[in-house]
Formats: sequence, C-alpha cells, structure tokens
Amino acid sequence: MSRLGKKAITIPKEVEASIVSGTFNVKGPKGEMSREFRDEIEIKLEENVIKLTPKGKSKFINSLWGTYASHIDNMVSGVVSGYTKELVLEGVGYRVSLEGNDLVLKIGLSHTVKLETPKGIKIEVEKNNIKVSGVSKETVGSFAAIIRATKKPEPYKGKGIRYIDEVVKRKQGKKSAK
Repeated sequence: MSRLGKKAITIPKEVEASIVSGTFNVKGPKGEMSREFRDEIEIKLEENVIKLTPKGKSKFINSLWGTYASHIDNMVSGVVSGYTKELVLEGVGYRVSLEGNDLVLKIGLSHTVKLETPKGIKIEVEKNNIKVSGVSKETVGSFAAIIRATKKPEPYKGKGIRYIDEVVKRKQGKKSAK
C-alpha cells in the first residue's frame, strides 16, 4: 500500500486541472503542464481534490500509485510556485554568461561550453551565480545537473560548479618531504 497514493492532493483556487483520455493537464499562474499516465491507476477529480486509486493489486501497480501521486503533486505545486535551483561557479577566471537562449561557460577548458536552454526553463546569471527556474521539477533538476556535470567541484581547491547549498569536502594536498 502506498502512503503517498492514499493521501488526497488538494488543488489551490488559482489552479485548473483536467483529465482527457489519460492525459492530466494543470494550468496555474506560473504556467501549464500536461503529462500522460497509464490506465492502471484511476485519477479522480472532485471539486478541489485529486484522488488516486489502483485498479489492481500487484507490486508494480502499487509502485505506480505512489509515483503518480508524487508527479501530480509536483505538477500542481510547480504551476503555483515553480521550482528553482541555484549554482555557484568557483575558480579563478571562471565566468558564465547568457547569449540569447544559450548558457556560455568559461571553466578552464580549452574551449567555451555552450548549453542550450530547454523549453520552459528560465536562467538568470548574476556574477558567478546561475539560477535555473521553471514549472517542471524534473526539467529544472536535470538541467541544473547537466550544468554541474560540465565541471564538478574538485576536493583540493574547491574549483568547479556546485549547488549553492552543497558542501564540498576538502582534502589535504601532498606534503613535501623535508
């Protein structure tokens, strides 16, 4: 039994939700999202509450139940408040800038790295801070992970790209023999 699936998801007043042939649509002040769901889980819309019920009793259907509840909850909260991830660029000479829709990183490589911004993602650059925001939790998180993966923080000097709340565990360097 899924603990997440049992809970009803409340829909705020400013959000419109609908289900059309297996596709769940949500529209709110920040934007709109839609996602297709399998028919093993029944999604019911009542006044301002969404309830999910499984149509069978298998381990797979129970796992879908909680997953779908989590997806729908993330969609509803995404169109209401949105999601953000903040990254910090650390290192001498490391720079970041926006060129149109592309994020340009100068991170100590022989070339500049250009990353195309996915649809629905907004990027703000301020000095060496990158702020990725959007309505979809998945796309915001995956694009922030792609940015971080271009130059992960190294443990000796801490140079690289890290999340703003990430703590890089520092190592002691080599000691010289005297």
